[in-house]
Amino acid sequence: MLSGKKILLGVTGGIAAYKTTYLVRLLVKAGAEVRVVLSPSARDFVTPLSLSTLSKNPVYWEYYDKESESGEWHNHVEMGLWPDLLVLAPLTANSLAKIAQGQSDNFLMAVYLSVKCPVFFAPAMDLDMYKHPATQNNISVLKSFGHHFIPAENGELASGLSGEGRMAEPETILQHINAYLFEQAPLAGKKILITAGPTYEAIDPVRFIGNRSSGKMGMALAEAAAQKGAQVTLVLGPSALNSTNNAISIIRVESTLEMLAAAEDNFSQADWAIFSAAVADYRPKNPAQQKIKKVIGAEEMRLDLIQNPDILKTLAAEKRTDQVVIGFALETENALANAQKKLHTKNCDWIVLNSPDKNERGFGHDTNEVYLIGKNQEQIALSLKLKKELAHEILDILHQHHN
Repeated sequence: MLSGKKILLGVTGGIAAYKTTYLVRLLVKAGAEVRVVLSPSARDFVTPLSLSTLSKNPVYWEYYDKESESGEWHNHVEMGLWPDLLVLAPLTANSLAKIAQGQSDNFLMAVYLSVKCPVFFAPAMDLDMYKHPATQNNISVLKSFGHHFIPAENGELASGLSGEGRMAEPETILQHINAYLFEQAPLAGKKILITAGPTYEAIDPVRFIGNRSSGKMGMALAEAAAQKGAQVTLVLGPSALNSTNNAISIIRVESTLEMLAAAEDNFSQADWAIFSAAVADYRPKNPAQQKIKKVIGAEEMRLDLIQNPDILKTLAAEKRTDQVVIGFALETENALANAQKKLHTKNCDWIVLNSPDKNERGFGHDTNEVYLIGKNQEQIALSLKLKKELAHEILDILHQHHN
């Protein structure tokens, strides 16, 4: 859920600040881009160097670097507009009170007052301070702002006492963030089947018939769907592509028959099925069991081919009324007419039309330009952009029509 998210971590001056090194590492490992802002006293507990090294971004705690002659200004408004989420951890009793009252006596407080994104706060203080009516009232004030409260935990405290007041563990904070993102995700709860990449059809144990598909568009769709909360099954033909997203289950196949079998096994459970693979239309009729030797003097070799099953047409014929099926069409002539014909003859809800007749489009490229054609006469042109961005656009359109 955190992949690609921009997280701003605000750290205030309590002993629990040392845990933020672990929190930053967890956020970065989950795929987030992390920036850190410290309160002035937070530097007494954790070093900017540690957090900068782990986040791979500069760490800020003042409006400008007083030791630099350049006088470079750190714009708190720009900083506040940058993140998708602000996480305040640890949030001390003092900083909690400042936020509740709208005070702005340091850079972090000014950044907080500038943010437009959701705010999470994880208090940390001694147990009597945490239980004090003033603190509990301030927590209630922040909750009334719509901020997301991550309760303190029970345990040994810096004072030597034991009780409620410990900052929630980094793993717990991460769970709160993920739970929120999952609830907000447009495709939460959906199961999506995607086929991607080429298929290879064996001529003999060494040679094959294939095509130039890289699988990049299908992988981009899988990553985008997972980021939007879906559980994805990706049936991937021969490709070096991989994903570390736990919401993506990859089934690796080689031939069209293997891809069909894997897709059939998962089709009935899918809410959406996206067939982006470039499947070989034909395969050798009798593939050799041993490498075919070159015959000296023979200038020709005949290879008998038989037609492969049409994976899209086969499975779309079985689709339920509540399933959505999206096919891909790669056309080099009469593109629109051929794509519309495929839309209806193969029982699709949508066709994504590729016409790789220009530079930077189609097979092997990181960019593409497509038409999205719907069974209700929709025709939506999606301009040239990175396939990763295109994947999000396609899924957003599908969500708008099938929510």
